[in-house]
Amino acid sequence: MYRFLIVIEKTANNYSAYSPDLPGCVATGKTREEVERNMHEAVKMHVEGLLEDKLPIPKGVSSAEYIAISA
Repeated sequence: MYRFLIVIEKTANNYSAYSPDLPGCVATGKTREEVERNMHEAVKMHVEGLLEDKLPIPKGVSSAEYIAISA
């Protein structure tokens, strides 16, 4: 099993997502739920392609954290 961080961003008309550990692996969707499903499929296909080409699978080393500041 592989685990990768994905970043989801709201754009003007939809949502987009990418994985910092898988350069070039991106997806879009009209809703947050749709972009999550699309990104899951994109990551799966990306990893399957790397395995098929006998290329190494990058380690999922990225993480995310919220910080709070008061202004």
